[in-house]
Amino acid sequence: MSRQEPKLMNFSRMRDILEPHIQQIREQIFMNSELAILYGEPKVFRLIIQQKPPFTIDDHRLGMIVRGELQANINLVEKHLHAGTLVFIGPGSIISPVGFSPDLTIYGLGLSANFPMPFAPGQMPPAFNGQVRDFQLPVSEGDITTARRIVDTLWHIVHQPDYDRQTVSSLVAAQMHHYNRLYQQHTTRLAATLSREQTIFDRFIYLVNQNAAREHQLGFYADKMCLTERYLGTVIRQTSGTTAKGWIDRAIITRVKVELRHTSKSVAQISEEMNFPNPSFFSKYFRRLTGMTPMDYKLST
Repeated sequence: MSRQEPKLMNFSRMRDILEPHIQQIREQIFMNSELAILYGEPKVFRLIIQQKPPFTIDDHRLGMIVRGELQANINLVEKHLHAGTLVFIGPGSIISPVGFSPDLTIYGLGLSANFPMPFAPGQMPPAFNGQVRDFQLPVSEGDITTARRIVDTLWHIVHQPDYDRQTVSSLVAAQMHHYNRLYQQHTTRLAATLSREQTIFDRFIYLVNQNAAREHQLGFYADKMCLTERYLGTVIRQTSGTTAKGWIDRAIITRVKVELRHTSKSVAQISEEMNFPNPSFFSKYFRRLTGMTPMDYKLST
């Protein structure tokens, strides 16, 4: 059984990892306290993966794969991504890269919690307003070229003697609008072609990612989706090969591991915040699914 736990891969942690290699990667990475730009070469990506995933993030990341391919588990779902794909991964996501081709080339942006989002309150593009945890869009060569040119311009701007924060913010807004337009087009097409069963599964996974920290019972999700528990459970099992309860348990355990390893919260506090009846029940639940007690896990290396 794997004992890997999600590690918080925020800007501070990334800076610590990259600093010893800065002379070799300065042509591929820009990073300050609010913005990171990954510029083509996969060396930076390889350095991050060497930190032994899975990772959790607390920022917004927008990327594009222009060459090669990547396999990863993103928020409980296995993804096989090819060149010509736009990628968004939002705050709270759990990421576990599985493998990638030798020619993998990625351009992208990281927007920390300090980044001045260039939108008025309530005006954030729907793809980034918190309703969507992540998305991956196969797009046309022209759409990739547009996204790449915005990154090229940003790369040029941030390397000027005076860092122009307003111009940077405006260019980031342009990229987010570009991604949002393509996301909206994609979801419209998808809604017209997905089977009812796949649509139910996708909606269920979204709700689990959003609510599993507090809602542990299948009935909650069935009510949200206006379905019976029996029907929802059958569809999830037939569509994914895993029971609905299995998906809920996986999301709960993943979040608990993050809390145990990356916060100073006590087992009792985590138990209460995650809506378990009491710490004893919480400990038995965790041990049944992981083979160790919460405290043993918290103290393990």
